[in-house]
Amino acid sequence: MKHLQKNQFQVLSDIAITELIEQFHKSDGNLGQFLMNMLTAQCLLCGADSGAILRMERESSVQVLALYPRLEKKSVLRQQGKTTITQNNTTPEWLTRSVGFGREALSANTVILKPLAPIGDETESDKKPAKTHVLMIPLTIADIGKTVAAFLITANKKTDIEVFSQRLQLSVGLFDYSQSRPVQQNWQQSCQRLKQAMETLSAVNQQKKFTSAAMAFCNEVASQWQCERLSIGFLKGRYVQLKAMSHTEDFSRKMKVVQDIESVMEECLDQDIEILSPAPKDSAYINRAAEKLSNRYGPLAIMSLPLRQDGKTIAVVTLERPADKIFSIDEIETVRLACELCTARLGNLYEYDRWIGATIAVKSRNFAASFLGPKHTWIKLTAILCCAAILFLIFGKGRFRAEAPFVLEATYQQVVPAPFDGYLKTVEVEVGDTIEENTTTLACLDTAELRLNLATAKAEKARYQKEASAAMRDGEIAYRQIAEANADKVQAQIELLEYEIGRADILSPISGIVVKGDLKRRVGAPVKMGDVLFEVCPLESLRAQLLVSEDQILDIKVGQQGLLATASDPGQRIKFVVERINPVAEVVNQRNVFKVRVKLIETYQWMRPGMEGVAKISIGERRYAWIWSRKIVNWIRMKLWL
Repeated sequence: MKHLQKNQFQVLSDIAITELIEQFHKSDGNLGQFLMNMLTAQCLLCGADSGAILRMERESSVQVLALYPRLEKKSVLRQQGKTTITQNNTTPEWLTRSVGFGREALSANTVILKPLAPIGDETESDKKPAKTHVLMIPLTIADIGKTVAAFLITANKKTDIEVFSQRLQLSVGLFDYSQSRPVQQNWQQSCQRLKQAMETLSAVNQQKKFTSAAMAFCNEVASQWQCERLSIGFLKGRYVQLKAMSHTEDFSRKMKVVQDIESVMEECLDQDIEILSPAPKDSAYINRAAEKLSNRYGPLAIMSLPLRQDGKTIAVVTLERPADKIFSIDEIETVRLACELCTARLGNLYEYDRWIGATIAVKSRNFAASFLGPKHTWIKLTAILCCAAILFLIFGKGRFRAEAPFVLEATYQQVVPAPFDGYLKTVEVEVGDTIEENTTTLACLDTAELRLNLATAKAEKARYQKEASAAMRDGEIAYRQIAEANADKVQAQIELLEYEIGRADILSPISGIVVKGDLKRRVGAPVKMGDVLFEVCPLESLRAQLLVSEDQILDIKVGQQGLLATASDPGQRIKFVVERINPVAEVVNQRNVFKVRVKLIETYQWMRPGMEGVAKISIGERRYAWIWSRKIVNWIRMKLWL
């Protein structure tokens, strides 16, 4: 303890208290320098070996705002009016080891005193008392927020450590209290500003007409800020027109003072900025009209503020008071706040108090300006496209087609039966093959039995012919006639057998496509005369049977043309003409349909009876709005009985 006090007084002898006070005065609002001086004073006066002020930015980031003993190099970064000090030198080892204690103190918002064991002796820290301790004190600094004051204390006795800790906590507490005083003063000033602005707004809201509201605004603002005259003018076309003046009921726009005030307002409107006269030295705006008004009726201190609504300037307020009462920054901010609060009320009253013709004209002009202006390009483009689409639907016409499913059918089919009883010997065609009339062999029947019967009949005929010759030789006329009759009978059988043998090769009497007759698996099977072996359909006999719903049948007439596409080849469009409309509805798939027969204008080799698809009948030109809304309109008419 004595050693510490000796070192402490030795340091104080080197740095005089007067010099430390001078350093505080030389801060000049520099927060970083002030924190450094404060930390130095705390460490010197309270006996701390080292000290630091830390800000925990993120979980893995710590910013050193001030560090004692002072390092040689440091950099000051200024961002948005806040000063942040970042140490470029290597951080002290004790500070690195105690960062976790700082986070603990900040999260718990309490003072933490922890022993700090020497490097390499962490395992023995519990066996013998530590001489070095780290003290963490939560601290709130204006413009920075929550921080931690860290101090390194060296002492042998527990009582000495407690004394040092109490001194440091007291010094930090005094600093925290001193930080709260300006905040309280700023709060009182803010409350006073808000009070003045709310009183002005209350005076305006009590009025229901624009003229009285504008006059109340001018009188209240002039009274609050001791103005000789306050004027408000609203934008009319491209110029500002004076609408109200404090403590003045009637005035004429031909008056020189009114014209000068309007010139000041237009000067503010053109630059869209607050204009003061006299202007500050660093100002970059033009205030010639304001200076002219001040010199002619003063000298005066003049301030003009634009009133904005929805981002557009709608009015200008001009304040005039004696030249010795120049508008301060606080007054400018308070007046600006009062004007912003009252702008919406004054603007609405100004619009609604005009007669209906002027209101319509202004609304129309604003709409035309917004529509023709450069803003909201995508919205305008979308609106134009929507209008074009609506006009297209109303006036545009397109071809209306009634849609219906269909199935291909044959007008007639040729049946090829078995010519006689027998057995299938060969089958030459399959279903889908194209055949020629009396040329292509469809199948062959076995003629072995017929040929045996033919040989037997020929032998029997020869026998009867011999009997007839013998009877003629013997002069037996009766026996000769009987033999000749039997020979003729056998000849008829021979001709029948030869005819049947000639028909063993089955041919089609017409050209077309085999639509039935898959008999290759029945080769050798018996067949009876008249059994249907094949069915042949000519291509020119194909037609389509449409199933038209009852809500479209009235639009279809005989002679109308259309196109159909099969499911097997949707890309091929086939033309047709309506031939016949069945007058009686039928139920197909639980809905009423009318069968419409159409004639195919063109046919293809790949087309087969039974193919299905979709057909579209051309009804005529209709408006697109009618085409796309007819179903819902008919449904509404049925439901509402219109």
